[in-house]
Amino acid sequence: MALARIARANFRKSRGAYGSYASEKDLFKVGGYTRIQDTTSHVNFNSDGKFSYVPTIKEHNFVNFAMRGISGTPYYQFPSANSQTVVEESELELENDQGRYAGLDATKPGEKPRVVVLGTGWAACRFLKGLDTKIYDVVCISPRNHMVFTPLLASTCVGTLEFRTVAEPVTRIQDALAKEPNSFFFLASCTGIDTGKHEVYCEAVNNGGLPREPYEFKVAYDKLVIAAGAEALTFGIKGVAENAFFLRDVNHAQEIRKRLLLNLMLSENPGISEEEKKRLLHCVVIGGGPTGVEFSGELSDFITRDVHERYTHVKDYIHVTLIEANEILSSFDVSLRQYATKHLTKSGVHLKRGVVKEVHSKEIILSDGTKVPYGLLVWSTGVGPSEFVKALNLPKSPGGRIGVDEWLRVPSVEDVFALGDCAGFLEQTGRPVLPALAQVAEREGKFLVELFNKIGKQNGGKAFSAKGMPLGEPFVYKHIGSMASVGGYKALVDLRETKDAKGLSLAGFVSWMIWRSAYLTRVLSWRNRLYVAVNWATTLVFGRDNSRIG
Repeated sequence: MALARIARANFRKSRGAYGSYASEKDLFKVGGYTRIQDTTSHVNFNSDGKFSYVPTIKEHNFVNFAMRGISGTPYYQFPSANSQTVVEESELELENDQGRYAGLDATKPGEKPRVVVLGTGWAACRFLKGLDTKIYDVVCISPRNHMVFTPLLASTCVGTLEFRTVAEPVTRIQDALAKEPNSFFFLASCTGIDTGKHEVYCEAVNNGGLPREPYEFKVAYDKLVIAAGAEALTFGIKGVAENAFFLRDVNHAQEIRKRLLLNLMLSENPGISEEEKKRLLHCVVIGGGPTGVEFSGELSDFITRDVHERYTHVKDYIHVTLIEANEILSSFDVSLRQYATKHLTKSGVHLKRGVVKEVHSKEIILSDGTKVPYGLLVWSTGVGPSEFVKALNLPKSPGGRIGVDEWLRVPSVEDVFALGDCAGFLEQTGRPVLPALAQVAEREGKFLVELFNKIGKQNGGKAFSAKGMPLGEPFVYKHIGSMASVGGYKALVDLRETKDAKGLSLAGFVSWMIWRSAYLTRVLSWRNRLYVAVNWATTLVFGRDNSRIG
């Protein structure tokens, strides 16, 4: 388009003759400090509207700006005497073209194969942690630079733990991303994949400090691992996205904590009516799964110990309602569900069965017409495929996830794998779609990294080089059990392999000790384990921090 504009403008200026580049392909050749040969053609327009080319050859020296393998589009000086004005007119368009063409080119013979990983969730980080960087260069692309230890995320909303305790920088998980010359972490979102060219297209996270916005680039891959996660399910209910808080990331927990403390402090202002105080201090949780139940338990602990001591003027107004369409903790044993129901009710959590029809800024409308006013609304009803996953031209499993075979390959394309919450077994495999759990994602990451290290040692890491290579035993998932805290130093531990199988089920203080011990050992680094242990001890002795920052 830019070339056409240049030709048209010069034709107007020269009345029929202009020197321009012969092809866009020649325009975007990239190399080192090389001599690039460009073809210049005089375009002669005849009276009958036809035109002819008279080619000439000119040579120019150009510089390819590169750093650690990132190549940008070189700047070209047009040979036409009349082209300066046209270059100024199309400068913005050419600058945008430069952004599209910048990036990491395909690996060359003799270089290590490049693995591109999309995401920094449980599956991606378990894969990154075990990848043999003596065999592969690795590029991780994600809009966040850390992994979140989600089982403890609810504790950060009320100050039981601080936010840093649940965030592990990805460059600590795989230090090659920071140290190896051809491995990178890019703070960006993937916007598209070209499986034919083995390229991913990305848009950098931008706050206005980059040369152009959006800042786009591409990365060529030998192997691609899609672990882009999922999004909270809203079921298309009006007002959820605008008014509810989700509990899937650290920034979500920060916003919940700020809103909770803000409502507590605002409710103490003079002139606030009784009705308004009740609304401001009504915390509503939608969804009775492990996340919703654990958050409700944390809230009840916060109210019982901290609010009653430090917000005595409004302590009688604050309460928690947990709304679930069916039964809470439906994947747990019946006896454990009953225990959780009794304990939460005793702790002051009101359990209500219902289906949300519509959400407004200050109240929820249920399907039976009941109106529930609220000051804080937390939505935790499961996850589904993201818009990015939906837009990919890849086969889908039941439920809309990226379809994979028994080895977590996307079977219709070469060198593409998917795992975690964004992936599910294709229907023809005869396997059920696995639940969106951290242990599923972690197990898939462990399986896939062992597969990559195996094929890499057999020289199968390069693009198209693993065709026909034996991959060994397929992935098999075995559930090792579930745990959930319900507050008040009580928890549930369900060690059954399946919902209908027999196994050990525990509830109470001993289960709470098992829950804490298990998660403390699962935290990725010794640094964060120390943070968690110290925060737990500090909270036990001094209570939770109720400072509202930000």
